[in-house]
Amino acid sequence: MTRAIILAAGRGTRLRQADAGVMPKCLLRFGGQTLLERHLRMLRAGGVDDIVLALGFRHEQVEAELDRLGWTPRPRIVLNDRYELGSVLTVHTVAGPLAAGGDVLLMDADVLYDQRIADALLRGQGNRLLIDRDFEQGDEPVKLCLKDGVPVELRKLVAPGLAYDTIGESVGFFRFDETAARRLAQIVAAYVAAGRAGEPHEEAVRDLLLEDGRRFAIADVTGAPWIEIDFPNDVTRAGQEILPRLQPIRMEAP
Repeated sequence: MTRAIILAAGRGTRLRQADAGVMPKCLLRFGGQTLLERHLRMLRAGGVDDIVLALGFRHEQVEAELDRLGWTPRPRIVLNDRYELGSVLTVHTVAGPLAAGGDVLLMDADVLYDQRIADALLRGQGNRLLIDRDFEQGDEPVKLCLKDGVPVELRKLVAPGLAYDTIGESVGFFRFDETAARRLAQIVAAYVAAGRAGEPHEEAVRDLLLEDGRRFAIADVTGAPWIEIDFPNDVTRAGQEILPRLQPIRMEAP
């Protein structure tokens, strides 16, 4: 049994557009569908119906979208009332589903992506990271660095002198087996206890990788279209460049 946890609690303060401060980013529409609906359809196409939504900002709007879709089985909702802090705290709020057993998909909600990326994440079992080697350099992308196929870094800023032979952008989707998911829940709990709840959850994932990166398979999704939506130009690119390149989702009916 595979469970998907979708992180959709933040308010997207960097997205300066008409909808900023009005609705969660997972409700942005592309091609007549919200990002949330696309997530649900993509997961169903891969056989995943056990879905947890980690919500916070304007959560009632997301719940209204679920009502509109009439999606069954309805995703479970877990609220982070302190969503203004960081995604580490949001992951901590879903510690129960994270550590409940079985494989777990941990996914950012603000990503428009192709079926091929979902397939790479869902294929087989066990721990998996997605890497896109064709990415724009800069301080914004979360870089995934590999040495002999083993992850050695997961951060926006790579330390000078780090030894690696492959670098790409992390898609922001992770797959964990039962052992790794429970260990991540422990790491996140330690962050919160140490007053580090405001940090991005990738830092906790990084700690998990550095404990034993050899247990993580790497799926190269270079060439498959996707975009994480953080800034206004991302919305434009999503609609004009990414959406026309997406393959149709195989299963359209909920």
